[in-house]
Amino acid sequence: MEKTLIILKPDCMERRLCGTVLARFEAAGFDIVACKLTQLTPAQLREHYAHIADKPFYPEIENFMASRPVIVAVLSGQDVISKVRELLGPTNSKLAPKGTIRGDFGTEMMRNVCHASDSPAAAAVEVRRFFGVHEALALEANRV
Repeated sequence: MEKTLIILKPDCMERRLCGTVLARFEAAGFDIVACKLTQLTPAQLREHYAHIADKPFYPEIENFMASRPVIVAVLSGQDVISKVRELLGPTNSKLAPKGTIRGDFGTEMMRNVCHASDSPAAAAVEVRRFFGVHEALALEANRV
């Protein structure tokens, strides 16, 4: 079974959409195999967004993502990475069609409700980043 990491972003938390978003993933047949509420640190965010950390808009992203606790979760299922990204719709919520999570609940590029890993390699790195090595190894050992 494939795994992906999702982050229910601060806009999702603020608007109390967590249950709705998680229910969509469950309705699509995915299992939640790990889940926790956490406050993302500047160090985690700089690592997570390393590919854009030198951009002038990065401080706004870091401030937004650290503005309140978020939910990080690991979903498991057949082709979960591509199917979760399909359920979410495009990163820019304004371009996301109705019926997708971002099309229904997102408001802009940054306030797009949820992050999801974009590849198996990224998912493995992100699970370790946000759950730590011991929890990531436990998830791998359970083969969930």
